[in-house]
Amino acid sequence: MTIRPHDFLAIDSVLSEEELAIRDVVRAFVNDRVLPNVSGWYEQGVLPRELALELGRLGLLGMHLHGYGLAGASATAYGLTCLELEAGDSGVRSLVSVQGSLAMFAIHRWGSEEQKLRWLPELASGEAIGCFGLTEPDAGSDPAALRTQARRDGEDWILHGQKMWITNGSVADVAVVWARTTDGVRGFLVPKGTRGFTTQDIHHKLSLRASVTSELLLDDVRLPADALLPQATSLKGPLSCLNEARFGIAWGAVGAARACFESALAYSQERLAFGRPIAATQLQQAKLAEIATEVNRAMVLALHLGRLKDAGGLVPEQVSMGKLANVNAALSVARTARQILGANGITLEYPVMRHLSNLESVVTYEGTADVHALVIGGALTGHQAFR
Repeated sequence: MTIRPHDFLAIDSVLSEEELAIRDVVRAFVNDRVLPNVSGWYEQGVLPRELALELGRLGLLGMHLHGYGLAGASATAYGLTCLELEAGDSGVRSLVSVQGSLAMFAIHRWGSEEQKLRWLPELASGEAIGCFGLTEPDAGSDPAALRTQARRDGEDWILHGQKMWITNGSVADVAVVWARTTDGVRGFLVPKGTRGFTTQDIHHKLSLRASVTSELLLDDVRLPADALLPQATSLKGPLSCLNEARFGIAWGAVGAARACFESALAYSQERLAFGRPIAATQLQQAKLAEIATEVNRAMVLALHLGRLKDAGGLVPEQVSMGKLANVNAALSVARTARQILGANGITLEYPVMRHLSNLESVVTYEGTADVHALVIGGALTGHQAFR
């Protein structure tokens, strides 16, 4: 067998025909629609709203969920989709991840039949966008400390509080908002335009610029009784959604790492120094070998998690290991690739610095690296170190 630099461990050979077909469709979309435009989106700090419609037409929004016109794809196929999208940009993968694994999964897993029928088809098509309101200014890594309150007023609910760092916030047609009640943490569907519900975008970001990040403000927002997600009665509700999203991140990080590796490999063949390509030097070959190893190792881990999830045997602590290991690996790959590219590595002409900057957000959102290390440590020792 001939070694293929872009698939060194022959991972393609263990993917099914259906998985390869889905992967190739997403890769073509990224090559045709994202890569020619993403540096401009990143520089301008925008992500086109119509991208959600295009992703919906491909069946990628909530693709791993079943029923209600959803694709019902395997976890591995969803992971491969996240990988290819993040090879384009973390912001594009975040759009799909928040839509499918947070907003749609919350409704699909914890919502009423009426809520599912109302929202899932529209969210799947991209005609509606969803967001997930859990994080607060003083409650990030410790969601149990959230302060947003929901109280009963007759048959209605009154929500009051603030959410921070919410992807898709200002463009969302419906927000899944988690609040403290006398019965525990509950989830609510808050449609855009509801009186007292406003958003404001977070600007001056140096990371995830091709992504909408917002603050949600809930000033005594009155909601009908049927806005409540009836099946979620504790923090288990939002944490289950986060586990879905973290699974996608473990795959997505591989895509960012692969893009950086491929850029560095191509550049090393073209860049001449001292009369020959830098790819011919021992120092650069050592760097390329190191980052190729990290990309392939991360891919093997992601694939194993996907197979476990498809078999129904994946647990949250294993997802934590996947996110921790693969995002840290991607950061290392991006930093080394940036060095290989030299000064060119800091420009938007190449994807490396954009990915490196994005990964500095990915390593802390959906659970920081420190928190995931403690999750793993608790599973190893039987002692929880959070408190």
